[in-house]
Order: sequence, then structure tokens, then C-alpha cells
Amino acid sequence: MTPFVIFRHCVEAISQGALIRRVSSTDKEFHFQNWFRTRLEDIGLNFEAGGRNSYPDFRMVATTEGYELKGLAYPGRDANFDSNSQAPSGFHNGRTIYYVFGRYPKNPDGDTYPVLDLVICHGDFLNADHEYEHENKSVKGFGSYGDIMIRDRKMYVVPTPFRLVQGVAHAQTLILPDEFKPGNRERARFIEVGKLLRREADELIIGYSFDLQTNELIPKKVANPDAGREHRFRGWRVKGSATGQVSMTDHKSLNMQVDSADEDEDE
Repeated sequence: MTPFVIFRHCVEAISQGALIRRVSSTDKEFHFQNWFRTRLEDIGLNFEAGGRNSYPDFRMVATTEGYELKGLAYPGRDANFDSNSQAPSGFHNGRTIYYVFGRYPKNPDGDTYPVLDLVICHGDFLNADHEYEHENKSVKGFGSYGDIMIRDRKMYVVPTPFRLVQGVAHAQTLILPDEFKPGNRERARFIEVGKLLRREADELIIGYSFDLQTNELIPKKVANPDAGREHRFRGWRVKGSATGQVSMTDHKSLNMQVDSADEDEDE
């Protein structure tokens, strides 16, 4: 597994002052990806990088693992993120998927700035469903002349670890399934900083319909056969960094009601 090695090198780079370098003021996507790419190159791990809207952003060559990057401006929108190309999951196309969240200053005074905090988490921490396949569909015949096509282009709004977990702000944290442990070479370099538990919901959304006259979006739900199933994770940090414990945020419900018109654009 590469996450322990990659995470440790990211933490070391942050402590040594490795800065994000923005190519231009209009670069809202690739600056943090480029920072992470440099970390992979420094380690010497071979990878393939995807293009715009590909998933995941980095696909490892020697292992069946992938890394999806999410840069978040701070202060700003960091409680959730938009996923346009794929619903999050810990498994995709034969690869184990990890998500990399990095917060950086929203209004830096130049084109170089630090990574303020970092979370790398297994995709199952965000969504444990491995069966759903994302597809965009369309319907033809809309409009007074019947020659307009409506595209069903799904966007998933997903809570980030900064919303789900207490204790990850202003630190560097690795979140992995309970059974994932550092290998012999990495064991002495890591400390466990908390146990995290997620339970599956009582109901699953299996579809939805949209009324073009009333603008109502109506979900179709079924009972979840795995309702209450527990998914256990551990938080890890590199020795010598922050030792504060992490825990799940105490929410009665983590279901979000998001009006996209009220949200900032995804960074």
C-alpha cells in the first residue's frame, strides 16, 4: 500500500515549507494537483495522470491504487465539495481509491502559498458503495419545436473530512479502514490518533424524477438491506506532528440539503 508512504512524504514536504505554486490567477484546479504530483515524483513512484474530468487524478502503476485531489480554499467552502465526474467510492475500475484534501489560503498575497492542512482518506470513508456506476444520460424532444435535448449531468455534493471529523483542521491526518496498518518500514514513524465509525443509512436513493412544470425533484427510496452496518476507520499521523485525537463530528444527521445556487464554485 502506498498511502502511508505518500502521506509521510507530504507531511515532510509541508514541514519543510514546500509551497503550492499557482501558474496563473485563473488556476483554480491544478495548483494543488501539481504540488501533489511533485511529491509523487520526489518519492520516485510511477504514476499516470489523468486529464480534465478524468477519475481518479493519479493512477499508480506498480499498485492498483488511485488518488483523487480536492484543493479547498480557506476560509471558504470546505464543508463539502462537488464531484462532477464520479460519485466517491473506495473502489473504481479495479483500483482502491484515496482522496487527498488540502486547504490553502483563499486570498494569498502572491502565486506561492502553503498547504495549511491535509487529509488523505480512503474513499470508503466518504461512500462505501462499490456497485453504483455513474453515467450521464439525455432525453430528446424538449421545447416548443421538439428539437431540444436535456442532459442529465449529475453532480454529487459530498461532505469533506473537515465536516465529518473533529480534530483534522490545522493538522495532517491519514484516515484508513480499521484493518489497514503501517508496514514494517513505516510502523515506527506513525501514531494512531483516533477511531472513526460510520453507519449505513436506513434508506437508499435508487432514482429520482424531475417535473419540468413544477420544478420538483422527487427521490425514489428503498430500505437499505445493510442499514446500520458499521464501517470502522483509524486516524493516523506522522510521529512528531500534532498528536491531538480525532473523532466523528456529533451530528444527528449528516444528510445535507444543499442549494447549489447558495454555494461557492468548486475550487
